[in-house]
Amino acid sequence: MPKITVNDEPRTFPDPLTVADLLSHLGKDANKLAVEVNRDLVPRLDHAARALKEGDAVEIVTLVGGGAALDPPLDKPLKVGKFVFKSRLFTGTGKYPSYGLMQQCMDASGCEVTTVAVRRERLIDKDGKSILDFLDLKRLTILPNTAGCFSADDAIRHARLARELLTNLENPGADWVKLECLADKRTLLPDPIDTLKATEQLVKDGFTVLVYTSDDPVLAKRLKEAGAASVMPAGSPIGSGQGVLNPNNIRICLEYLKENDPDYPVIVDAGVGTASDVSAAMELGFDGVLLNTAIASARDPLRMAWAMRYATDAGRLAYLAGRIPKRLYANASSPTEGMIASSESK
Repeated sequence: MPKITVNDEPRTFPDPLTVADLLSHLGKDANKLAVEVNRDLVPRLDHAARALKEGDAVEIVTLVGGGAALDPPLDKPLKVGKFVFKSRLFTGTGKYPSYGLMQQCMDASGCEVTTVAVRRERLIDKDGKSILDFLDLKRLTILPNTAGCFSADDAIRHARLARELLTNLENPGADWVKLECLADKRTLLPDPIDTLKATEQLVKDGFTVLVYTSDDPVLAKRLKEAGAASVMPAGSPIGSGQGVLNPNNIRICLEYLKENDPDYPVIVDAGVGTASDVSAAMELGFDGVLLNTAIASARDPLRMAWAMRYATDAGRLAYLAGRIPKRLYANASSPTEGMIASSESK
């Protein structure tokens, strides 16, 4: 009975013995293995003819790895006040060359919420077409936006007009508003004093307020205390496409807003330019993304809409999964257990 080493383990088998006999004794499927004898590869077709003798060293190897589920793990829905959504991507309606393309991009993005500014020029285009004719009001929740308002009084007035309009359309968006109170036309950054003032009044009026703000953690906290259902820090100036410029401030905003309230929705509003910006924002811990220019002004808006959809999902999944620690040195990803014996060591 020859003594043979199999994967560095001495074993005794009955004689005579071939590679095929050995695999049969071990209960292995030859089609799923590769075999060496004394460091010489033995092809599958030669297994039955290759005899084994005392002292032979046999290596039997297979492939290792993992698989993936067909569907991603379930995630809890996004909740903003009484509103509940599966998609975490909110889109805008501005800057598209046509309402038809806007409609296609919304479908591609998978969004359930879209923002509309309350102005005469936004409701009827140069051809006399109404934006409302291109919005699926049964599928979409309209989020009225006080875009272009530079005072609390103007923003409050626009919000009340929007509520009347959407109530007449029987759209659930009548109950909420995306609040913007801008400070100046060059930066389009929010006016912190009027933003806070308008938030307080609109909350008193019964609105679910989603409020656009800067990445100032203290102001973010004050807005939540004033009753904002969601605080929406800008990643960078509106339409700039610079992505999240100050991730450290954003992390502090998230810490302040979610302290003892982990499900409080924080949505990045403004500044993203491409899919990687969206993924990076979601990986920071944002609960959602609101964007417009990044899709509407892309070279191919329809492709970008698909990209933003997947980027939002990818960033959310990565955040929930938890990234690995960053290391200075390498850390082998392939398992070392079961390695083929080496003649040298480093």
